[in-house]
Amino acid sequence: MNTKLTSVIFLLISGSTVFAQQKKHVEPKSDTLLNKNRTLHEVVVSASRASENILRSPVSIERVDTSAFKLSAAPSFFDALENVKGVQMITPSLGFRIINTRGFANTTNVRFTQLVDGIDNQAPHIGAPIGNTMGPSDLDIEHVEIIPGTASALYGLNAINGLANFITKNPFTSTGITVQQKTGINHVNDAETSAKLYSETSFRIAEKISKRFAFKLNGTFTKGYDWIADDRTDLNAAANVAVGIPGGVNNPGYDPTSGYGNESSDRKTVTLGGKQYVVARTGYYEKEVTTYNLQNIKADLGLVYKLDDQTNLIYTYRFADINNIYQRANRFQLKNYILQQHALELKNPIYQFRAYLTTENTGKSYNLRSAAENEDKAFKPDNVWYGDFTTGFNKALAVSGTTTQQALIAARQFADQGRLQPGTAAFNNKLSALANVNNWDIGSALRVNDQMLHVEGQVDVSKAISADFKKSTGFDFLTGFDHRDYIIDPDGNYFVNPNKSKPNAVFTYGKTGGFIQAGKDLLDSKLRLTATLRADRNDYFDLKFNPRFTAVFSPVEEQNFRVSFQSGYRFPSIFEAFSNVNSGGVKRIGGLRIVSNGVLENSYLKSSIDAFQAAVKNDFNQGISTNAAIAKEKGLLVKNYYDYIKPEHINSFEMGYKSLFFDQKLKLDLDFYYNKYDNFIAQVEMSTPNTSNPDSIAINLNDKNKQSRYRVWTNSRSTVYNYGGSLGLSYRFLQRVVFSGNASYAKLQRTDNNDGLEDGFNTPRWITNVAFGGTNVYRSLGFNVGYKWQSSYYSQTFLVNGNVKSYGTVDAQVNYNIIKTLNFKVGASNLLNHYYYSYLGGPSVGGLYYTTLTYQL
Repeated sequence: MNTKLTSVIFLLISGSTVFAQQKKHVEPKSDTLLNKNRTLHEVVVSASRASENILRSPVSIERVDTSAFKLSAAPSFFDALENVKGVQMITPSLGFRIINTRGFANTTNVRFTQLVDGIDNQAPHIGAPIGNTMGPSDLDIEHVEIIPGTASALYGLNAINGLANFITKNPFTSTGITVQQKTGINHVNDAETSAKLYSETSFRIAEKISKRFAFKLNGTFTKGYDWIADDRTDLNAAANVAVGIPGGVNNPGYDPTSGYGNESSDRKTVTLGGKQYVVARTGYYEKEVTTYNLQNIKADLGLVYKLDDQTNLIYTYRFADINNIYQRANRFQLKNYILQQHALELKNPIYQFRAYLTTENTGKSYNLRSAAENEDKAFKPDNVWYGDFTTGFNKALAVSGTTTQQALIAARQFADQGRLQPGTAAFNNKLSALANVNNWDIGSALRVNDQMLHVEGQVDVSKAISADFKKSTGFDFLTGFDHRDYIIDPDGNYFVNPNKSKPNAVFTYGKTGGFIQAGKDLLDSKLRLTATLRADRNDYFDLKFNPRFTAVFSPVEEQNFRVSFQSGYRFPSIFEAFSNVNSGGVKRIGGLRIVSNGVLENSYLKSSIDAFQAAVKNDFNQGISTNAAIAKEKGLLVKNYYDYIKPEHINSFEMGYKSLFFDQKLKLDLDFYYNKYDNFIAQVEMSTPNTSNPDSIAINLNDKNKQSRYRVWTNSRSTVYNYGGSLGLSYRFLQRVVFSGNASYAKLQRTDNNDGLEDGFNTPRWITNVAFGGTNVYRSLGFNVGYKWQSSYYSQTFLVNGNVKSYGTVDAQVNYNIIKTLNFKVGASNLLNHYYYSYLGGPSVGGLYYTTLTYQL
């Protein structure tokens, strides 16, 4: 470690502080990770929606508990999930990370469900969670269960890629006051900025007031400086190659990955000196239109009342105030983004019912691309700017000895005279003004105020019949239902009511479903079979059935073989169904017929329009007139053949093996899966020519001002097959030390009817993790060192396509109980500070060095 990093660690140790009020704590201290019988008797609930031994789970499931989180070198329990077998994590922001399993990752992972105590943690209009911004803190997490692979038969909704369930601590059994202070530093040796401080302060208060009533209160305040996205790679490098100009900063059509306002809607083909060039507006870099200051607050309150010894009535309130970078197709600055959730549950071993309401208000958030785009256009509209560009080019070329490249540079300088400069008062005032205009054609505001109401119930039928029904018959039955309504308040830009007579009226988007599951133990309980059937109906789609069949064979308690088949549907999210966004001359619209009626029938695919326009430009540069070139190349235009949106579908086969060896010191977990996806929900760009004359269609499609441009949600025609597997091993020795490792393999096997519209696989073929550590290895000293490596992969998103380089990171931590109730931990994530991209279009991620002080009594 170099001298600078050593001084960083010293700064963190000296800067960490902690304050706490002393109070009784009755949670028993135990080192469950190293408990010899831990795995043999571990219980999970997510795999079958009922308690069962993890070794006999019918599908792949990972369980990570508090002792593992304490041992991990990751700065939080959520970050530690990156090292779990089968898990891929991408990083759009320091405060926003995305979990995925088994392929097709993206920055808004609507195919992966994230629950907290069984309650969906998503932001309603996004259809997916914003990382762990409204989830539990490190102090309140009890354990995490992750199902890598489809869980739709039991959970429906968007669980076709997997599910994570964050289980929190019970205030009856875990009481007292706990305070935690993390102090860290990142951006060490970052070319973009100086090193920045990171701070996270958390508290947990829990008390058993009486035999019947207990409560808990949690809060976390996080402040730091976000990772910076500043990739200057030219996404439009081929635009002017035909006229001898390569990609890069001197390309007049330059479109840097992390620059905005120079995308396709901000470009034009301009005739200069008898040749045609693709010319883009100058735009701004991301770091010029946002601040990377991160400040997040989250809190939750839990009230538990025991109606009797086995029946609990639970109220939970969660709150989050989010201020960090977020990304879907574009990147956003979330500012005073408020999420709230109220949940009420009644549960006992026979039945459970819950209802919850999630509300969101996007506050003063804004779209970074629209901010840059409209900041540039604010000082000079396109028609004036391109006219000045032409004038500047001609003036420069008139000077003897000026080359075409020099004239193009001079033309931009001439057209940009008077342009608002980043950091000036005028620039900042205009940026603030745009962030309050809720129309992305002329502003950048994100103003969404939506709600999600969910009701569900579940009954263990076998227990309801009698306490010994399963024991006497070998059968067990489980059934449940759920209903969900998204309550959409139209904002005039992001959403409008599809009822054109009431465009501003609140409307709903609902779904109802239910399942029944039957299980049977055979061969003296060595063989267990289960069958599940789920049915779901959406307001706009017919009934869909999701079956699941599983078998688990356990010749002895420590050896377990499993096999399963299931299918799953995913209904479109509200954004995919109803979006109505004006965005830089391109209108993004939902895929339901009620929203996009008439567009699909009369449009031409943008991919074909781009090829057509490029061919016309090349013909012109070879001396053919524009009209003649249009007539020659119009056969390249392709009429849209995509249909209105329908549910996405997956069939999945899985087999696996879990076992314990050598007196339970060695744990082995192996799985293999094969998936078939069809009807991938994705976006396609198309344009409708603004003419009813068939002879003018090609002419209009050669001029962006004579066509209406759309980005429409639809379904890919491709059928996609992928397969993979994972292996996990852990070995305990000397009673206190554990060596563990895992490897995951994922491959996109083939695509039938390939139209290129399906989501990118966006998954490394190999992800590996190894770790070595222990607790109480010397008195109360613990340590852990881990290494993660993932192979390169092809990243395909709506923002950018290309190869993500392979990377490896080292994490390490040492912790020590100064006194029984005070733990000190010093650690580093990405210890060697090798900056990497987890996906293209995102930020560069470096090391985070931190100390943590946790005080409990």
